[in-house]
Amino acid sequence: MSIPYLAERNGQKILMVEDKPFIMLAGEVHNSNSSSVKYMEGVWEKAQKLGMNSLLMPVTWEMVEPEEGKFDFSVVDGLILQARMLGKHIGFLWFGAWKNAQCYYAPAWVKKNLTTFRRAEMKKGENYCNLEKFYGMPYTSLSYLCEATKTADAKAFATLMEHIREIDEKDNTVIVVQVENETGVMGEAREQSDLADELFASPVPQDFVDYMKSHTETMVEPIKTAVQSGAASGSWAEVFGTAADEIFSAYYIAGYVNTVAAAGKEKYPLPMTVNCWLDKGAEPGIYPSGGPVRKVMEVWKYCAPAIDVMGPDIYVPNFCEICDAYSQNGNPLFIPECATHSYAGLRQVYTVGHHHAMCYSPFGFEEMGEPFSAQQMYLFGADVDDPALQTPQNVDEYRFFSESLQEMMPLLCEKYGTSDLQAVISESEENKMMFGELGIMTMGQMPGAPKRPGVCMAVKVSEDTFYLLVKGMMVIPFSTNPEKPHLDVLVLEDGHFENGEWKPCRRLNGDEVASMNYNEPTLLKLQLFAYK
Repeated sequence: MSIPYLAERNGQKILMVEDKPFIMLAGEVHNSNSSSVKYMEGVWEKAQKLGMNSLLMPVTWEMVEPEEGKFDFSVVDGLILQARMLGKHIGFLWFGAWKNAQCYYAPAWVKKNLTTFRRAEMKKGENYCNLEKFYGMPYTSLSYLCEATKTADAKAFATLMEHIREIDEKDNTVIVVQVENETGVMGEAREQSDLADELFASPVPQDFVDYMKSHTETMVEPIKTAVQSGAASGSWAEVFGTAADEIFSAYYIAGYVNTVAAAGKEKYPLPMTVNCWLDKGAEPGIYPSGGPVRKVMEVWKYCAPAIDVMGPDIYVPNFCEICDAYSQNGNPLFIPECATHSYAGLRQVYTVGHHHAMCYSPFGFEEMGEPFSAQQMYLFGADVDDPALQTPQNVDEYRFFSESLQEMMPLLCEKYGTSDLQAVISESEENKMMFGELGIMTMGQMPGAPKRPGVCMAVKVSEDTFYLLVKGMMVIPFSTNPEKPHLDVLVLEDGHFENGEWKPCRRLNGDEVASMNYNEPTLLKLQLFAYK
């Protein structure tokens, strides 16, 4: 049996666990909860209630190497044992040099030695500052240009991966690992130290220049214009113009992360990911500059080949737009963090059905179902006027969606990368799913009624038969064949899957066919007949 790995199916990257396709219907725990095996008992209970098959949880540098060269994996072992007992999988999040662009989780022996493990100077000559552009937040971060920090971080991560291999290679409990967390620097687009200035004024490595110049077709503005209009060689400012500072940071941060990831993969080559704090159209330094945001994805692809997937942390209303941006250029959609508000369940169905996502994981799921603190999410970049924030996610609804997707997983994975699996959501203007000579249109509300949140996922299993997972939408099948414009419903059943087999509950007809309108989460089998 192979260790977890990524494979390509129908042109789509998919996670393989025990040599079978696997979709992570996950949740990310609050940062501190995974530091205690005892505390995690209640967290696992909540994950069970929500139907999750995986958890993303931090393993921190200070936890595993409290003293230099002395490692303690007792908590790691306890977390893995808990997951095994419940039949769950783990994605560990390595909080090494970075957590939210700061050095919160570096060990004390690293933090205290400012000479060896240098801090990032966001103001020249200063190790610490207040972020004037970001609520005045106190800020300090380890320097991405410090070789000693990179070496120590990589050594600790490699030791962790070696330990995971020793205790878990035969069980495949740990299936992915995130390397660092929301990397980047705040306050300015790049470090302001003398070393940073010297490197910035030096010639850009020519192989990197050539790569960037030859990949402009996948770039977004204004990076594309900056790269195209810059010199063919020279300093960072000469080659990359107005984007030079951020590209400089991305080059060195991605290289740092790649060194850490490669050291870990040498010991145990699990799939490795990175996540990003979205830029939301702001100027660099208001968000972590140099992190793997969409506009510097080409930099990360070049500088961090040991990273398999780049994922967005999504707390903004334009969810669909962000999903589109991070499921391009061969990057599968992997959402390690998103909000737990009332759209969480709908978005899980949508990302699986529309984007064929590898992972969907609400952050802080422990509190799902409780009144949602919009003010708290403001610091995450959430729009406090977002209508989704007004209502907590219903736990029973979320469990229904999660369990339905898990029951359907073999079928869904078979259809990943094909047009046989589609989905629409009320957050998007798109409301039609086309399947050859048959189509399914959705309406979010009855005429004259207020718009309601909803989703519909459709899986085509034969020329005339579909399974639908739907909530908050009216379903209207139609024919696209002008020779057979009329349509009858031959079979409409609600039910569930069990061991891969469809188990019908009710045979629906009459009023239920005349108006296929679903206020509650429902799983359906639909067979159609087109005729002249």
